[in-house]
Amino acid sequence: MEKLYLGVGRTVITPKIGANLFGYRPDVISNAVNDDLTCTAFYFKQGERVALLMSVTIGSINSEITNVILKAAEEKHGIPRSAALMNSIHTHSAPNLTGMHGWGEVDTEYRDEIFIPRATEAIDIAVANVKPVKMAIAFGDSKIGVNRRELMLDNTVRLGQNPWGAYNPKMTILSFKDEDGANVANIIHYGMHATASGANLEITRDWPGVMIDILEKESGAVTAFINGPEGDVGPRLPNGRTTGGGDISYALRHGAWAGQDAVNIYRQMGNYHTPKLSTYGGELELPLSKRIPLEEALERYEEFRGHTVNNRAQREKYYREVIESYKNGYVEKETRSTEQTIIRLGDVAIVGFAFELFSEIGMRIDRESKIPHVLSLSNTNGVLGYFPTESEICRGGYEINMARTSDVQPYVENADWHILIKTLENLEKTED
Repeated sequence: MEKLYLGVGRTVITPKIGANLFGYRPDVISNAVNDDLTCTAFYFKQGERVALLMSVTIGSINSEITNVILKAAEEKHGIPRSAALMNSIHTHSAPNLTGMHGWGEVDTEYRDEIFIPRATEAIDIAVANVKPVKMAIAFGDSKIGVNRRELMLDNTVRLGQNPWGAYNPKMTILSFKDEDGANVANIIHYGMHATASGANLEITRDWPGVMIDILEKESGAVTAFINGPEGDVGPRLPNGRTTGGGDISYALRHGAWAGQDAVNIYRQMGNYHTPKLSTYGGELELPLSKRIPLEEALERYEEFRGHTVNNRAQREKYYREVIESYKNGYVEKETRSTEQTIIRLGDVAIVGFAFELFSEIGMRIDRESKIPHVLSLSNTNGVLGYFPTESEICRGGYEINMARTSDVQPYVENADWHILIKTLENLEKTED
């Protein structure tokens, strides 16, 4: 087996105080910095094969910005776009790099002056500092998360805690050591919204930041978090919700719990070995539903006319665009494609999705794949919104409303099965 080389680069990407904090409303403006935001790049090389995995402590990053950074990595360092993943940890206490109707525009000053230069710098640092490493994996259950689709007495769904709902308690840690046995880096994978502090005014990595810092101190190595299927999962907070109501202390306490779980799992690390590196880059082609009738769009548009904030603003935009599509001769499509990139390290496959996947989807992929450990990522290489399971669509609620109004033609209701099958096919295209 050829040696596996790893280079790690980290830069600080903290914005100026006064930045709009993306995730709730356009008017949440920062007034302090609790902890620095960071961009961590992992550059893998084995023979002629290379791969790039980035963990960025931002809410989400749209495809336009992602493309700028990954194109630069390809042109400068020869890292194929089909072998690069940029994952956002989904903190709701970082600047707006998404740009969504109802949530505010992209912070262009931050994007151009801080984010893009420092993200590309993290890649440069990683590429310049490669060393041969071996990898080990450990995993265990962490109950820091809970399904957040709380079913109310009137049979509606709100954002809260659903103790019987689906969520994946599995926390996975990849650890890397050099040839002298010194710790080089760790990667933590778990699926959960980074919303413990709620619409607070402090810039923060939220609970993942505390967890990262704890494991870094324990191991003495750079540690990063990659967020998995978190579409229907939030922090299991003591207030009975999955947001802390603007109180950052919730994030600090929850991160300490997560950090202790990470340390306990890290201490169970198995044998370090040299895995085989392979990558896959291709497409996910998923079937679409037909548009809703024009009469329905006209009626519903009146219900949301004039709304400019959050989900109600998106629904106003959706019904308006459906009406326009009937006027403009729009031709309905059967399918829509999005990219999918996979980085495989032996028995571990890291799979990127631009969606906020519901947790059950990631668990099904992991169970059905022939690869022992499949780590699915949300909010990776773009922003395509919530991706629910068929069984939850009938109940409605915030995530369902968002998913069903994200495009003139939403995905079919059993799109979760289609994404499962397509992903399993793509996983089989990676090499052992």
